[in-house]
Amino acid sequence: MKWPIIFALMTGFFWGTYGPALGLARAAEQNPFKPYLMIGLAYLVWAVLGGFGGIAYTGAKMQYSGTGATWGFIAGSLGAFGALTLTLAMFSFSTGMKPRADIVMPIVFGTAVSVTAIVSVIQTKAAFNPYLYMGIAGMAVCIVTVAYNTPHAAPHKPAAPTTTPESAGSDKPAH
Repeated sequence: MKWPIIFALMTGFFWGTYGPALGLARAAEQNPFKPYLMIGLAYLVWAVLGGFGGIAYTGAKMQYSGTGATWGFIAGSLGAFGALTLTLAMFSFSTGMKPRADIVMPIVFGTAVSVTAIVSVIQTKAAFNPYLYMGIAGMAVCIVTVAYNTPHAAPHKPAAPTTTPESAGSDKPAH
């Protein structure tokens, strides 16, 4: 049972660092869709390599059922749409504000946990369990608590004007 937990923790680590990395990419490019294009390329490369590697490792044949291919494509589309809406969430703050992974990522992950639980209830037609809905309400409180109490980086200050050795101590303007 340890491997599922280890891989789940690794996923949390990767996705938890995804938002801040996206913020750095956006800051470097000054456009939210340039990083999104690279995200798509990375998804393609790693999904294809990982998929082929996993299929080869398990010895499975390279054949798909219609249902498996359809749901695989839907799952990939949901992941890609999630990356797109995360990109939009990170960069739809007021003009001049930096991307706020510290606000966006707790909302993303708290919502994801809650939606997964609700979809599971729908799929299994499970009976009403008040503890589940108490947990979802608790998650909402936790999202706000985490986002509110995460340290926020100070805004970048403009660089101070620099002087050259020639202009220091001189009343003449520098050339």
